[in-house]
Amino acid sequence: MSSTRARSQPTRPTRGQGGIGPWVIFRIAWKAIIGNPLRSALTVLGVVIGVAAVVALVMIGQGSTSNITKSLESLGTNLLTVGPNFGGRNQGGGGGIVRSGDRQSITLKDVTALQTRLNGQIVGMAPVSQGRYQIKSGKNNLNVSVTGTWPDYATVRNSSTEQGAFFSKSDLEGRKRVAVIGYGIAQDLFSGAIPLNQKIKLGGITFTVVGVLPDKGDAGFNNPNYSVLIPLSTYMQRLSRSSTSNPTVSNIYIQGPDQKTLSDLQTTVTGIMAELHEQTDPSSYDFSVQNQADALASINQVSQTLTLFLGGVAGISLLVGGIGIMNIMLVSVTERTREIGIRKALGAKPRDILTQFLTESVVLSVGGGLLGIGIGLVLASVVGKALSITPVMSPSSMLLAFTFSVVVGVFFGYYPASRAARLDPVDSLRYE
Repeated sequence: MSSTRARSQPTRPTRGQGGIGPWVIFRIAWKAIIGNPLRSALTVLGVVIGVAAVVALVMIGQGSTSNITKSLESLGTNLLTVGPNFGGRNQGGGGGIVRSGDRQSITLKDVTALQTRLNGQIVGMAPVSQGRYQIKSGKNNLNVSVTGTWPDYATVRNSSTEQGAFFSKSDLEGRKRVAVIGYGIAQDLFSGAIPLNQKIKLGGITFTVVGVLPDKGDAGFNNPNYSVLIPLSTYMQRLSRSSTSNPTVSNIYIQGPDQKTLSDLQTTVTGIMAELHEQTDPSSYDFSVQNQADALASINQVSQTLTLFLGGVAGISLLVGGIGIMNIMLVSVTERTREIGIRKALGAKPRDILTQFLTESVVLSVGGGLLGIGIGLVLASVVGKALSITPVMSPSSMLLAFTFSVVVGVFFGYYPASRAARLDPVDSLRYE
C-alpha cells in the first residue's frame, strides 16, 4: 500500500529540471499572451496611447520652447531694452497712467547721457524710432515698418546684411538718405534681382538701397523681412519731421558684454535713467528697463509648466491602460483557474504562479511602452511639420514614460497575480 500511495503522488519538478525556471515561466506567459492576440492588443492600447502622448507632447513642448528662445536670441543677445513705461507717471508728474497722445518719455538726451556714462561697460547701443510708411519702387509698393536707428543696430539686434553693407556713422552724421531693406521687400519690389544702389521712395522721399537683410522667416505683423532700416537722423528730419531740440525715441537697445553682468548693467541703467528723469519712486517711473534674460526665463518657465501639464494629462492614459491590464488579468485568472490547479498539483509553488501572471502583465506593459515610444516619435514629427516646430528629442521623457509603463504593469498586475497564487489547488481542479 505504501508503495502504491507513493507512486500515485504527483511528481514535483525542480528548478534544476527546468520545470519552473525563469525561461519556462516567460514561455508560458508569452503563449498565454499570443493565444489571445486581439485581447492582448486591446489590453495594451491604453499604455500605447499614454506613452505616445507623453513622448509626443513633451517633444513638441520642448521644441516650441527652443523655437521661441532661438527667435528671441536671433534678434540679439545680452540685451537690455529701455522704453517708456505707460503705467508710470503722466506728464504732469506724480502717479498715473500715460494716456494716448502724451509724449513718450525716452529722448535723445537720455540716449546721449547713457552712451557717455556707460562708455566701456557695453558692447553697443542703438536707439530706435519707428513708424509705418509706403515704400515704392517703380509701380510696386508695400506698407512696411521703417526704423530709424544707429549703425550699432547691426550688431546689437543681430541684423548684419546679407548683401551690401549697413549704413555707417558718417551716413548717420550726414543724414544720408540710405536704406537697408528686408529680404521680403527685396523679393517683392525687385523680383529677386539684386537691389543694391537702386532707388526707393519712403513716404515720398527718395532713398538709395545700400544693403539687404537675410531671410528671417515669417514673424507676423512686425515681420523683419518687411522692415526698412535708415539712419535715425534722417528718419527724424525726413519722415517723422521732429521739430523739437530733444526728440523722443521708441526704445533704446543696449547690448551687454555677457549674460552674467546683465543684471548689474540693468541696475546701473535704471539708476541713470531715474537720475536723468529726477524720479525716486520705482512705482512711478515713466520708463522701463527690460532684461532679455528675464524674458527668456519667464517664457521657458511658462513653456515647461505647460509641457508638464500636458504630459500629466497624457499620463492619465497610462493609468487607464493599467486598469485595463488589471481587468484583463483578472479575467485571465478566472478562465485559467483549472490550469492553475493542475500546475500547483504538479508542484508549482505560489510564488511561481505569482511570477507567471506578473510576467504576463509586465510583458504587456513593456511591449506597449516600446510601441508607444515609436508611435510618439512619429506623431511628434508629423505634428511638428504641421505646426512648423522642430521637435526636441528628450531621452529623459522617453525613459520616464517607459519606466512608468513598467511600473503600471507591475502595480496593476500584482493583485491578479497574487489572487492566482492564493487559489486552492483542490478547488481549482474542481472548477468548471
